[in-house]
Amino acid sequence: MKIKAAVVDQQNSDFKIKDDIELAKMEPDDIQVHMVASGICHSDEALRVGDAIIDYPIVLGHEGSGIVEKVGPEVTQFKPGDHVILSFYACGNCDNCLRDIPTQCRNYAANNLSGVRPDGSSHFIENGKHVADMFDQSSFTSTTVVRERNAVKIDEDIDLRKVGPLGCGYVTGSGTVLNTLQPRPGDTIAVFGTGAVGLAAMMAGKISGCTKVIGIDIVDSRLALAKELGATDVINSKNVDVVEEVKKLTGGLGVNWAVDTTGVTKVMEDSIKVLTQGGTTATIAVTPNHIDLDTWNDLCVDDKKIVGVNMGDSIPQIDLPRLIEFYKAGMFDFDKTEKFFNFDEINEANAASRSGEVIKPVLIIDPDYVPGK
Repeated sequence: MKIKAAVVDQQNSDFKIKDDIELAKMEPDDIQVHMVASGICHSDEALRVGDAIIDYPIVLGHEGSGIVEKVGPEVTQFKPGDHVILSFYACGNCDNCLRDIPTQCRNYAANNLSGVRPDGSSHFIENGKHVADMFDQSSFTSTTVVRERNAVKIDEDIDLRKVGPLGCGYVTGSGTVLNTLQPRPGDTIAVFGTGAVGLAAMMAGKISGCTKVIGIDIVDSRLALAKELGATDVINSKNVDVVEEVKKLTGGLGVNWAVDTTGVTKVMEDSIKVLTQGGTTATIAVTPNHIDLDTWNDLCVDDKKIVGVNMGDSIPQIDLPRLIEFYKAGMFDFDKTEKFFNFDEINEANAASRSGEVIKPVLIIDPDYVPGK
């Protein structure tokens, strides 16, 4: 079937909305989803500009939400009419998937970042030629097909326009804290970068009972939102020495936990320096940058640790409903970071994300969608 999709024809080119893209035929374990909305993530931008290796042309987008239209004969968890959030694909069969660590799926890169479907076929075709996909999802489309394991069912009273970003940005930030770092009540945490991922990590620190939740950025408006969402303290690192300020806030000790979402070399290094003895920092940005480590003093003598985290070590089918419950309880107000754009405004929305003007742009793909109906 022909669908509408936002296509990046070549590295660093703008999105071009086309209505002649041929969607792959459904496989037995596929579901066909009518897309309602999709968040724009910095990972989309990384692939658009070529920071990660990918084929062009490509249909990006991996924070989609929509309504199931059709299901394959082997699908057991979904039916037409179900409301879903889309996330990454894990095979479910390798040793790590069987150990409930789908973010470490042995086939993760092949299934999500190779530009083709898990069986090697094309997700999209234009004029007889292959068009690459992302996350076996490509949510910058009017309709897509995904494997059953890509989708998470949610209640129909939840506004689909808001929740797509739970599938990547918000679950990455919150999962890094809740699943990987697992702070205890009374611990302290510093989050570098208060974009969508950072604010999600910060809110998760608050949920975990951290007595110091320190938001660090160079944009005052973002720091103000961080305070509104529960940061106990904020630091504009453009104006002060962030390491000294964090030490002052923690009685000279430093924090137990830190999360870097910026991928900037100096900031990543500062996220290690602000740690107390035995502390851990998680670096979770998509970045080509590197860091310089004092392995003797930091990692050995001070027993500090650095961990990388993919997708918040999440199991989407468990973590996304949990985040929605936190949201309903007023503990995870992720929607305060969002701004809606029409689908045909995708380049303006992406520019607003790139500049930092908007924390989480959300594309409204189906303008006729009415929440709760």
